[in-house]
Amino acid sequence: MNINDLIRRRRSIFPKSYLKEKPIERALLEQLLENANWAPTHKLTEPWRFQVFHSPESRNDLGNYLSDYYRRNTPPELFSEEKMLKSGENPRLSGAVIAIILHRDPQESLPEFEEIAAVAMAVQNMWLTCTAVGLGCYWGTSKAALEAHDFLGLAPNERCLGLFYLGRHAMPELAGKRREIQEKVIWR
Repeated sequence: MNINDLIRRRRSIFPKSYLKEKPIERALLEQLLENANWAPTHKLTEPWRFQVFHSPESRNDLGNYLSDYYRRNTPPELFSEEKMLKSGENPRLSGAVIAIILHRDPQESLPEFEEIAAVAMAVQNMWLTCTAVGLGCYWGTSKAALEAHDFLGLAPNERCLGLFYLGRHAMPELAGKRREIQEKVIWR
């Protein structure tokens, strides 16, 4: 498949569509991470870090964290037992979950947004790799994920930018939806 087709086929495929009994091989996860490692990086800060929740036990622990976060941070008048249980379901439905972490350059030698952009490009490399091999994935940025500093044991110069859910799926290929590029470009 050529790069243009690959980019246009990239989609978010959510954990509810994953085939639960179809594991993701560690070698494939290592390939995703290696491709992430080749993202552009200004001043070679390589600000991406990842924590992989691959085993059923680690995905269950992550699910428990997400459910507990909902329970602890939802006002009583808005609390729903069903929503609490559902908040922890995605890791359990996934074949793996990768915590996406920004490791800020300790010298702050460039603006933070450049390092965030580099991490996003690393995720795009993983996403395109998933598309190429037929693996479903989705980048979730729930408040629980963004505030998972203690759960993940992050350093002071690190923060979680979300969770990358991965799973085998049987979804049909969907047509992409984008407005014409001419609506978004000014030529000078």
